[in-house]
Amino acid sequence: MPVNAHKEPFGQTAEGREVFAYTLASSKGLRARITDYGATLVSLYVPDRNGHLEDIVLGFDDLQGYIDHTAYMGATVGRYANRIGGARFTLDGVEYTLAANNGPNHLHGGIKGFDKAVWDTNEVVAAEDEAWVKMTYLSPDGEEGYPGNLQCTVTYTLTNADELRITYEATTDKKTVVNLTNHSYWNLAGQGSGDVLSHELMLNAEKFTLIDKHLIPNGIIASVLDMPLDFIRARTIGSRIRQTGNGYDHNYVLSGTPGELKLCAQVREPKAGRVMEIHTTEPGVQLYTGNFLDGTPAGKGGATYDKHAGFCLETQHYPDSPNKPNFPSTVLEPGRTFTSQTVHKFSTK
Repeated sequence: MPVNAHKEPFGQTAEGREVFAYTLASSKGLRARITDYGATLVSLYVPDRNGHLEDIVLGFDDLQGYIDHTAYMGATVGRYANRIGGARFTLDGVEYTLAANNGPNHLHGGIKGFDKAVWDTNEVVAAEDEAWVKMTYLSPDGEEGYPGNLQCTVTYTLTNADELRITYEATTDKKTVVNLTNHSYWNLAGQGSGDVLSHELMLNAEKFTLIDKHLIPNGIIASVLDMPLDFIRARTIGSRIRQTGNGYDHNYVLSGTPGELKLCAQVREPKAGRVMEIHTTEPGVQLYTGNFLDGTPAGKGGATYDKHAGFCLETQHYPDSPNKPNFPSTVLEPGRTFTSQTVHKFSTK
């Protein structure tokens, strides 16, 4: 059976902009729903070892939930994902001041980042073995303090090989910085089914970026060995989470060559047997364990999302890279194209 794609209304913004949701379905039962508000992954239905489908992405039933909530659930975040220290950076001798929306720092693109923009949908295609939806957004020069008109494209592709691929492209007319990711909260037992502390996680990373009290890297790349951050061998997320304080919110330095598609992580939920394996071209991944979820507002179907109700694996460049010359560069120049891909592959065990 070929895959298929379906479009339906998802609501209106306060400005009257109509928002749509697009459902991509594979012949094996996987079903992804994406809205053009924030280029957001609303839901992803995946079978367990008995073939029972569950939605494994935290989120909301309607557009208003995404407008009101500030946890970036399922959204495409940018222009710069993660944090920039002091909400400023310097490029070619010019200092750019950004919104300080996370204490003294800049987080996930600012007050109105890409997660709060309505994207334009350019393509919705169903082919024999895969279906995709392609969305674009023009971030104007000066938006949230960033230089350059940045033309961005995000493509969600669902395949009959049980994969969800997310591909990013961006071009600019002025030298700028860019770091894009998806901020889905995953629970492989099903959204609203409790915490994720029993999920078994393996990360293909022996190092991480050391951070200060504001979660800003200090420039040092350190080993995870003999630390609660060590997931080189699979272990449950909850096995040492108390040793971290509030939970995981750390950037890992992935093994392998940046720019090449490589193993990032594997997560298994033992009761349902769902397995998610992630490959990415990005040099890092942020493990975040929903440390600030507090049960409000209600999620899909009235579900309560308490602390650790979901985990994020945000494939990315490192936080504060514009201020850390020893980190992989996030600078994008005119005439060049930013490209990035992350692949989520699902199976059971």
